Amino acid sequence: MSLTAEDAHVKADQGGVRSVQRAVEILALLSEERTTVTVSEIIAETGLAKTTVVRMLHTLEQNGLLWNTSRGVTAGPGLWRWAYLAKRGWELPAEFRELMRDLTHRSRETVNLYVRRDVTRVCVAQQQGTQTLRHVVHVGDELPLWAGASSKVLLQEAPPSLLERVAAQSPQGADVLDRLRSGVERAREAGFAVSHGEREVGVSAVAVPVLTRAGHVGSALAISGPTARFTDERIDSFAADLKEVSAQMTRRGFTHPFE
Repeated sequence: MSLTAEDAHVKADQGGVRSVQRAVEILALLSEERTTVTVSEIIAETGLAKTTVVRMLHTLEQNGLLWNTSRGVTAGPGLWRWAYLAKRGWELPAEFRELMRDLTHRSRETVNLYVRRDVTRVCVAQQQGTQTLRHVVHVGDELPLWAGASSKVLLQEAPPSLLERVAAQSPQGADVLDRLRSGVERAREAGFAVSHGEREVGVSAVAVPVLTRAGHVGSALAISGPTARFTDERIDSFAADLKEVSAQMTRRGFTHPFE
């Protein structure tokens, strides 16, 4: 049976998507702790054939995304351009970074800013706490929306279908849906959300919404740290501070990077 022109086009598109996915998988093997990776390691960890890996590495190196060294391949100079574009598009303006920095100094806890990406939340800015024992989420990290104070804030305007998809992603499955709905509603009524050990045992957080110019929830501003330090009194203090900073961001026309 011969392929029609449309079938051939679809098959080519699928092959192209697979190639992109494979390239991303190879690049994802690199990290701050692992700056180089060998061909044999790539083959073992991706399950790809050696010929495919070699071909992919050659293409990535030609485009400057990888660099071949005596110890293996590492991030190439071409990534600088993408990193610069990402920084320009996602880095907060200095005035908002200063607001977060001041909030960290007052609370001594870590301050994060999250945005929603489908059924996950992404950390787009952070100021680490000043105490030795502190909670750290790296900028760019994607976390689930089924748990955490920030999630309850980011889901305040979510349609029922999204809440169902988020709940389905949790270890408890759809059974978490009612708890998720009630948590979102409490956050909407109180103007802030609180979580204790929902994603990581021993970690607590308080979060408030940051509104866009259109008046919608654009992001979640959160303070997080060890649960032992998040007493009722401190939670009230954190919530008040977060609301003040959020209001300043909204008044100053905080639209980056959501609109």
